[in-house]
Amino acid sequence: MIRNAFAYVTRKSLKSFIILLVILSMSVLSLISLSIRDATNRASAETFGTITNSFSMEINRRVNQGTPRGGGNVRGQDIKKIAESKDIDGYVKRINSVADLDGYDIIETKETLASQSAERAKNFKRTVMLTGVNDSSKETKFVSGAYQLVEGQHLTGTDKNKILMHKDLAAKNNLKVGDKLKIKSNLFDADNEKGANETVEVEIKGLFDGHNKGGVSAAQELYENTLITDLDTAAKVYGNTEDTATYQDATFFVKGNKNLDQVIKDLGSLDINWKAYNLIKSSSNYPALQKSISGVYAIANQLLTGSLVFAGLVVSLLLLLWMNARKKEIAVLLSLGFSKMRILGQFMMELLFIAIPAYIGAYFLAGHVGKALGNRILQRVTGNIADQIAKQSASTGLGGGAEVDGFNKTLTSLDVIVGPNALIYVVLFMSLILIVSVLISSFAILKRSPKELLTDTK
Repeated sequence: MIRNAFAYVTRKSLKSFIILLVILSMSVLSLISLSIRDATNRASAETFGTITNSFSMEINRRVNQGTPRGGGNVRGQDIKKIAESKDIDGYVKRINSVADLDGYDIIETKETLASQSAERAKNFKRTVMLTGVNDSSKETKFVSGAYQLVEGQHLTGTDKNKILMHKDLAAKNNLKVGDKLKIKSNLFDADNEKGANETVEVEIKGLFDGHNKGGVSAAQELYENTLITDLDTAAKVYGNTEDTATYQDATFFVKGNKNLDQVIKDLGSLDINWKAYNLIKSSSNYPALQKSISGVYAIANQLLTGSLVFAGLVVSLLLLLWMNARKKEIAVLLSLGFSKMRILGQFMMELLFIAIPAYIGAYFLAGHVGKALGNRILQRVTGNIADQIAKQSASTGLGGGAEVDGFNKTLTSLDVIVGPNALIYVVLFMSLILIVSVLISSFAILKRSPKELLTDTK
């Protein structure tokens, strides 16, 4: 049987080659589609991190107007109550405050200089924004990609009197990682309600980069004039401690085995004035990222389904024509006493001789073209999304903050790797298609008698 199968495949080389090309091309497309899905999973996990299973606690501005300057006024006690929930795996809380650089200059632009009054220029000449966090690596702008750490290390919950400074601000003042400087309370800041007049010496632990995507009217809105600090430092310039400070917001990370929606629902039973707050799933702040992921998934699924369906139809048609041309051969084999199962086994063996080199070739070919095709698909998806998001952003009047950076963020690249698991799946599915195709194409012929096959001239 094996010898006969090999002999037929080699003798009918053109027909065998055509079927090999069909199996090869469909296997390549299937491998690429599966690999694109895997690459999208990895890129999504790396980009989103723990965001996909996290939520933010923000003030409800319909009933809670926030601080005098318009910032958040989330109570630390309420953050603590949520953080102590058994379903919470970790959290990041953030303090927004204002301070002056002692003896150093901030960065100005033509726009910020043109829009400020003489009084503001006097009162906020050296003023920077402080963002106090217990873990800077999970701070909103770092997660969204608006900020990138370029030197040094991120701040952790154990840091005290440490900062991350924008590299441009450091360059302007000839500062580097490890240098120390002083920051002072600003008495003209509306949120400095206690009239605190504190001076804090801080050390630069790292430098970051990033620039506003939207327009700004005040120098303090520039990313370049923002210091990322530990919580104690951001609280102290307002005369507070970490326990007594007012927080801008907080992000909570839910344990991986817990349902995010259910956890948020269960937290409603805590003794918290929920009218003052909103709990928002963090993934909702990244609509473009979600759309780019789902868009790539959709195309990959269409590619996989199309390749399998096309393979089934084309291979079945080819085999039907192939079998129809072999009626006399089958009649002779039946007359010689060959069982139908043995003949069917030979057909299977013939396809096996064709399919094995097709699978091997598909594995190497998909590895070469998969990455290029994957990123081409990604560019097509994100290109359409960018146009949509731009229109939405304009209509909502969003500015240049972290919300916009997250709003517009998409997948930027796919590392498509054709792995052994994908090959196993494709071999199993394609082999199943081939088996079904052989059964369908040979059923009508094998059920006929040798006499009928020999006299059939069609």
